[in-house]
Amino acid sequence: MAISDIREFAHLTDADVEALGRELDAIRSDIERSRGVRDARYIQNTIRLQRTLEVIGRLALFRSRERPWWLLGTASLSLAKIIENMELGHNVMHGQWDWMNDPEIHSTSWEWDQTGPSAHWKRAHNYAHHTYTNIVGMDDDVGFGILRMTRDEKWRPINLLQPVANVILAAGFEWGIALHDLTAAKDLAGVPHAQWNSEPNKEFAVKAGKQILKDCVLFPAVTGPAWRSTLKANLTANLIRNLWAYAVIFCGHFPDGAEKFTPDEFERETRAQWYLRQLLGSANISGGKVMGFMTGNLSYQIEHHLFPDLPSNRYPEIAARVRALCGKYDLPYTTGSLGRQYWLALRTIHKLALPDRFLKATSDDAPETSSERKFRHVRANVGMPAITTDPITGRRRGLLTALRAHAEHAVAARRTKAAVRHGKTPATSSA
Repeated sequence: MAISDIREFAHLTDADVEALGRELDAIRSDIERSRGVRDARYIQNTIRLQRTLEVIGRLALFRSRERPWWLLGTASLSLAKIIENMELGHNVMHGQWDWMNDPEIHSTSWEWDQTGPSAHWKRAHNYAHHTYTNIVGMDDDVGFGILRMTRDEKWRPINLLQPVANVILAAGFEWGIALHDLTAAKDLAGVPHAQWNSEPNKEFAVKAGKQILKDCVLFPAVTGPAWRSTLKANLTANLIRNLWAYAVIFCGHFPDGAEKFTPDEFERETRAQWYLRQLLGSANISGGKVMGFMTGNLSYQIEHHLFPDLPSNRYPEIAARVRALCGKYDLPYTTGSLGRQYWLALRTIHKLALPDRFLKATSDDAPETSSERKFRHVRANVGMPAITTDPITGRRRGLLTALRAHAEHAVAARRTKAAVRHGKTPATSSA
């Protein structure tokens, strides 16, 4: 099962958790006090860059029947759509720039270049996902209602189609998010899902209709004889944006080490424990400044979940402090390359498409589903207390140390079983 006692899982005392919370609050306060001209210049320059790329792309597509111009227009438009989606739309609607009091760059006024209405997304994402992050049964972003991403979810025959559903979701990610948010909007409004003329359905139809009209009719039409190649370029740019956004989101939420939690944990959660859940439930993507910018700085997914409304350009400096705190409290800081993180998420998607009887690990001790219960067996066998301090260095032995000890115990257990199968004693096998 998912984590039901985050303090036991993290190998922290109540005092430790509260102290960690205070240190994270201090980071928030420092960033809030230091917001100013350089941050405003960053978002304004980003908007100018995005609009310049879009203009270049649109102008190039007037000659899109010539392949070099089609490639230039498609590439420029793809970059513009990615930046608008990741660094602008997502982050502006999180309220990261509301402190500027700029009516154009504000969470209440920004409408992004995507099929779903921003109002639907803000209700489903800003509130539900960031409040109930990775709580099974409460956070609908765990698999987006399509994919089984934890063994806490009961297997159904439809899950056999997960590998195919995953490809469809990736290619049409903006539509998947829009329909996911539409369902949340209907639930919030208390209207039947089948009521076709409900207000959420009307809002969705208007926004989706505008997007289709813009990309499939108006912009192709203005390029005259090049309308067919322009239409193809627009659809290609949307596909590239969808695939990139999908990859970034999945790499930040579903690789090994991004933990899941039970509703029991949420019911008694303090502010400090909420911080701890965000830290343990997210994963980063390693890379430099270009990776950060092109992901909307969601390559710093841990920092984004800790501080979703702080300016995204400050996440790199926040990350250095968060990583230091993880070292201080002996907590894991889950990060990896884009390829590695996506491979781990993809492995989970394909693995959990199968019934549990075909899976080896237990629901308490699997790469994608873990809980505090997996440590109890190790402690019972090796006598390791839940929380210890190194008597020589005085350094804390917390979750990171426990995970390493658990991995070593698992390796030793496998060697013992292999030795028994070959008719040897463990000592003979290791010699």
